[in-house]
Amino acid sequence: MPTTPVCYRHPDRETYIRCTRCDRSICPDCMRDASVGHQCPECVNEGRRSVRPARTAFGGGTAGRRGLVTRTLIALNLLVMVLSIASDRGGDAMVGGAGLGGLLGGGTPLTQWGSVIGYLPSVNFGPMHGVAAGEWYRLVTAMFLHYGLVHLLLNMWALWVLGRDLEALLGPLRFLALYLIAGLGGNVAAYVFSAPNTASAGASTAIFGLFAAVFVLMRRLGRDTSAILPILVINLIFTFTVPNISIPGHIGGLLTGAAMAWVLAYAPRTRRSVFQAGGAGVILVLLFGLALVRTAALLG
Repeated sequence: MPTTPVCYRHPDRETYIRCTRCDRSICPDCMRDASVGHQCPECVNEGRRSVRPARTAFGGGTAGRRGLVTRTLIALNLLVMVLSIASDRGGDAMVGGAGLGGLLGGGTPLTQWGSVIGYLPSVNFGPMHGVAAGEWYRLVTAMFLHYGLVHLLLNMWALWVLGRDLEALLGPLRFLALYLIAGLGGNVAAYVFSAPNTASAGASTAIFGLFAAVFVLMRRLGRDTSAILPILVINLIFTFTVPNISIPGHIGGLLTGAAMAWVLAYAPRTRRSVFQAGGAGVILVLLFGLALVRTAALLG
């Protein structure tokens, strides 16, 4: 005598629906829409595990399309600017200073603490301050500090324009690595090639790295790069003509960003992540070596 089929997950429920993948009976509460017919929850989960997650052309995750890292970096720079203004007692944190006719703003106690300074045994900063005196953190903190609102807004506008597209191309982690390594490279260059008592800060070291990365990645994809070249040239002209702009910092960020972008763009498809991580490690070792040589020269 034939029996009425029941759901394999709910034996008390009669059903004539079957999973198109495993052919087991499923009730309406268990069935999941598929491209053809319906599937049970177990087959749906198994299918999801067998599908590789989507990746960008350079191996990154597609979550970068949301631009969360770009937004987070902008928010962090804004927060540090608020803290910098709050720390100021001279009243020139927002406007009033030397750069661009005074529009870039002046220093604050926070910029004095975190900017790139090679070696400064001065009473203004306390005895023996600077990277050579062991304050290596300055090579990182300087890329989040700015001399006034105009300085900040110019860099954040560039980060917003460049960052979203690069993050979508590279994925969140690779984009963040590019940004931080380019910024570090610019700060190391400012430390190595600037006078030891010169202070420099700003996200422009990382921003110049992003400019270079756009060019390298577009070339790798075979796309037109004519639009980025005039913008890059204009920024280089500003770098060399406007007073109180760190030329080594900008050029260092540009070259480091280009090197990191090359690593990300031309990594072989097989073991791509390993090659990219190894290339980033080599760049970091070289930067650390340059900083050590400069430190030895200043203290020698």
